[in-house]
Amino acid sequence: MSGCIIFIQKDLHITEVQQEVLVGCLSFISLLGSLAAGRTSDAIGRKWTIGLAAAVFQAGAAVMTFSPSFAALMAGRLLAGIGIGIGIMVAPVYISEISPAALRGTLASFPEIFISFGILLGYVSNLAFSGLPDHINWRVMLGAGILPSISIAFVLLVIPESPRWLVMQGRLADARGVLAKVSDGEEEAQERLAEIEEAARATGSGKAAWRELLRPSPVVRRMLITGLGVQFFQQATGIDALVYYSPTIFRDSGMTTESQLLAATVAVGFSKVAFIVIAIVLVDRVGRKPLLYISTVGITACLAVLAASLALLKHGALPGGAAVGLAVLTVCGFVAFFSVGIGPINMVLSSEIFPLRLRAQAVAVGFGLNRMASGGVAMSFLSICRAVTVAGAFAAFAAVSAMSVVFVHLFVPETSGKTLEQIESLFGGVGVASGELELGGAARLEHKRLVPNASSS
Repeated sequence: MSGCIIFIQKDLHITEVQQEVLVGCLSFISLLGSLAAGRTSDAIGRKWTIGLAAAVFQAGAAVMTFSPSFAALMAGRLLAGIGIGIGIMVAPVYISEISPAALRGTLASFPEIFISFGILLGYVSNLAFSGLPDHINWRVMLGAGILPSISIAFVLLVIPESPRWLVMQGRLADARGVLAKVSDGEEEAQERLAEIEEAARATGSGKAAWRELLRPSPVVRRMLITGLGVQFFQQATGIDALVYYSPTIFRDSGMTTESQLLAATVAVGFSKVAFIVIAIVLVDRVGRKPLLYISTVGITACLAVLAASLALLKHGALPGGAAVGLAVLTVCGFVAFFSVGIGPINMVLSSEIFPLRLRAQAVAVGFGLNRMASGGVAMSFLSICRAVTVAGAFAAFAAVSAMSVVFVHLFVPETSGKTLEQIESLFGGVGVASGELELGGAARLEHKRLVPNASSS
């Protein structure tokens, strides 16, 4: 949409307010998709909920492609947003539930890398089709998004259902068969099945899960603080402002031609994809928390430099060429630090920290908050820039990002290498604010695993 909006303005003659609504509404409407996905995935399974998400998105993309007016374009955007909301919630849940603990962080990062790759393809298609007539080019850009999602129809023919969902449905033989395919041997499959069965015994109805989330125990409250906090800060630091409005940012720094603006956004897309690959390699080796530290500190520094350079340019204290270079460098740096940490790890943590009985509903609430923050940023960015300048907007984002560093230090435990059931014990056994206690709790968990008959102290 970041490149399409340039040509939609020319073709449909939309106002700045309509532009903000068109861009930001997707995040808000995807909130409904995320909330609906929790119950849907519990009812029909994670696998077929993924298929539903793809079908709804494809319908929305088709409506946008052939929209004769702004109202029709909005209808298609809203429909696509519901599909995105469903998919962005259920995909990491499915992956975390089917993955062994040693690979869960890496595999649960895959949605983020493909989101980043999709954004890059969007930027490339914007540049490739920008030479077409203004009443056609943006339609081709939006229509191209239908093609990749069609592949999900073929994927659904080969991927298995989540073993945890199968256990919840009482289909133990099917769950055992799936675990045999995705585990290193029959013994590991049996151990994982036993853990899932034990956790599933505590699983109540969907209504009971919502009641527990509304009146959480101290353990669940810690989980919610961690899960919801990471979801909020991922978007509140301004990633969608850069993704959707990067041409506006580069124009404010001194770029003039449409081809320069679109080429610069392609560079942003490449940075996002390249560093998400690094995150996938490191997330299970280095751990979640160290990468979150690197990510949030780096984002804060990039936002501060971007705000300072734009402010200096406005006051004539910085040459135009230097401002353009700093803008491209800091925006690319922002998405790089985002992609190496809080971007993918947000999905990893959200899908692994909650117990089975609450997972679908809690993840849905988390992604709902994520979408609200995203929509708030996307729908207000141009108005904020008009009120306090682009530099002022990014100075505010830098302040929020600095708060995210403190949040990671106080409330995010290290979950790397632990089973989903061990993570639940970690939150219940120690305070999440103390690094030493976290390590002690992890050691006790490992001791219990190795020496089942050891007495607790």
